[in-house]
Amino acid sequence: MDKILNNRWAVKFLALVFALLLYVAVNTAQAPSPKKIGESFFPTSTTDEATLTDIPVKAYYDDENYVVTGVPETVNVTIKGPTSTVKTVRQTKNFEIYADMQNLTTGTHKVELKARDVSKGITLTINPSVTTVTIQEKTTAEFPVETEFYNQNKIKDGYSPEQPIVNPKNVTVTGSKDVIDKISVIKAFVNLEDVDQQIQKEAKLTVYDSSGNELPVEVSPSVVDITVPITSPSKKVPFKVERTGNLPDGISISSIEASPSEVTVYGSQKVLDALDFIDGVKLDLNKIKDDAEIDVDIPLPDGVKKVSPETVKMKIKVATAEEKKIDNVPISVVGLSKDLTADFVSPSSGRFTLTAKGTKNAINKLKASDIEAYINVGDLNEGTHEVKVQVNGPQNVTWTLSRSEVKVKLTSTDSDDPSASTQDRKDSPDHNEQEEKSKEDSTQDKAKKGSSQRQRMKEDTKED
Repeated sequence: MDKILNNRWAVKFLALVFALLLYVAVNTAQAPSPKKIGESFFPTSTTDEATLTDIPVKAYYDDENYVVTGVPETVNVTIKGPTSTVKTVRQTKNFEIYADMQNLTTGTHKVELKARDVSKGITLTINPSVTTVTIQEKTTAEFPVETEFYNQNKIKDGYSPEQPIVNPKNVTVTGSKDVIDKISVIKAFVNLEDVDQQIQKEAKLTVYDSSGNELPVEVSPSVVDITVPITSPSKKVPFKVERTGNLPDGISISSIEASPSEVTVYGSQKVLDALDFIDGVKLDLNKIKDDAEIDVDIPLPDGVKKVSPETVKMKIKVATAEEKKIDNVPISVVGLSKDLTADFVSPSSGRFTLTAKGTKNAINKLKASDIEAYINVGDLNEGTHEVKVQVNGPQNVTWTLSRSEVKVKLTSTDSDDPSASTQDRKDSPDHNEQEEKSKEDSTQDKAKKGSSQRQRMKEDTKED
């Protein structure tokens, strides 16, 4: 053994044997297929083949000045080579398929598709390998944006879209002249499903030809801002002006003109059906010292979503105030229950004096019949009560009352002592005069009233 090891040629031979054994062991682990009869003991490397689909194509050209059409977006590629390398390329796709048109001029050309950055040992076939391209000068044009609604039948009941606001309203389109000439419309789409309020959104633009086909052009900007006002059921209603405060001494309102005289309210149909006018529009008289125009806020009634306009302009004219005293203004009773009768205790005549204040023209036209004074006893029960006197009269006339309240006695018609209220009136100083007047007008009163003696006496008192 020592002789073999001391022999230089013997050592070299053993080293070769060990190297061959190691090579066989490694290749057997990579390709552990059984050997066929007659096959060499030393294995050869294996090859593989694969087809890769939808490989993108990169186009190289002067894209600042030209537009190119005809370059396929993707191609299929077949690769062949060592199994391990093919496997890696399939996974990484670390190569590029491209069309080089940098040295071409405008017109139609056949261009060979090429590959680069292909792994060593791989052969690559492109399908298709040649394409026909058209090179045209780049053209720019400006187009308006149109908005198209969809699911409009699914918008909430009673609501509808108004004219949309697009920003910017015009966009720039860049492409070849023949493609730009085909442009029919540029659209932004807005979904109206379940909408019940104003829409604000960003929308992507799409370019179409007259047949509805999408065109491959560059749009700037490609996204626009859209606002779509949404209207709900609406109704025009007047409003009631409530005057607060007091005018300076010596002047009176000649006229008040509201512009507009009606406002539009928006809300559910149920709310609108129940709304006839808007109350609570306040005009502060303390701010008025001369003819003026004042902006007054319109309050939002319950259930109403919006009122338009939110303010109205009040044009107010004033004039020197004059006064007129009106005596024996009758006070009527409203809200009286059917099972009650009403008798004035103080003043027993059921009449009072008021002083009207207004412009000269308004005061000169004022008649006693223009004035309605009344007390409301609708929420009162049997007994004696102090009730506030209320006055209705011509517009722009104010009142000073000789008394703001009167005393009235309510008596049940089912009372055990039906003569009680009559006796009370007999004890009053005005009884004799009332009785004489009652005799004179009894025939008229019977025809008009057809009522009890007590009621006739009461009506006689009002007529005095």
